[in-house]
Amino acid sequence: MKQADFEVIIIGGSYSGLSAAMSLGRSLRNVLIIDNGEPCNQQTPHSHNFLTQDGSTPKDIYIKAKEQLQKYDTIQFLNDLAITGKRLGDLFEITTKNGKKISCQKLIFATGIKDLLPAIDGLAECWGISVIHCPYCHGYEFKNAKTAMITNGERAMHLTSLIKNLTDQLTILTNGPSDFNKDQLKKLKRNNISVIENKIEKVEHQNGYVENVYFGTHEPIAFQAIYAAVPFVQHTDILQSLGCQITEQGYISIDSFQRTTVNGVFACGDNSSPMRSVANAVAAGSLTGAMVNKELADASFL
Repeated sequence: MKQADFEVIIIGGSYSGLSAAMSLGRSLRNVLIIDNGEPCNQQTPHSHNFLTQDGSTPKDIYIKAKEQLQKYDTIQFLNDLAITGKRLGDLFEITTKNGKKISCQKLIFATGIKDLLPAIDGLAECWGISVIHCPYCHGYEFKNAKTAMITNGERAMHLTSLIKNLTDQLTILTNGPSDFNKDQLKKLKRNNISVIENKIEKVEHQNGYVENVYFGTHEPIAFQAIYAAVPFVQHTDILQSLGCQITEQGYISIDSFQRTTVNGVFACGDNSSPMRSVANAVAAGSLTGAMVNKELADASFL
């Protein structure tokens, strides 16, 4: 039988991947982290709701985490992009963009997700700065601000109560026909939340901070923050090629121990949880590393 190059390969080297690596490195596991250095939050100015790191930049958290991992000599880093994966008997083989073929006993996907932003001029430049996704990560910084939500229907109703708790100046922008039933519209009206169905043409901003939203021939409206509930896709199709199931919501299907539906393959972070924050990614990664180590330890304890 072919000897694995590594006990564990972690695809994705942001917070959940680094956290998983720390659990494994402290258990003396031979680990490779494959990452191409393009995190989804790279233009976000500050990270919040993470105890001891509240207000730190995402980059500073990443740099500190990677520095701490350097002391574990069984952890290695590869600046590359994993493009294919397959099973080789009891092992897995990953092929990278630069042509490397690397095998492992256990595989962890910490690949995050790719947001599909609507084609609205100026919105992408504000993403993660003043166009935000999570009231827990960014809401406090925009408390009492004049705020919009680009969302519709049930998703809007889920978010509205959370955001209404932070500001009374709230407007829903459905960017087309609304999808609310009568009871939902009555509830929004009772809470003084208006709904604008006009198509959004442009988000005017200064250095990523929203100033006005334009609606074609209609008058622009000034806002200071916009919540956007946007669809997403997985960053890699290696998961499906290995047989990992995806949920109806688009997340990797995992159990309570971060195991996917394929034996030996684990997932952690935004790719497998709607709880999208640095703190949750770190927690999920730590659990994943521990579970992978447990499986490796049990297999060798004969």
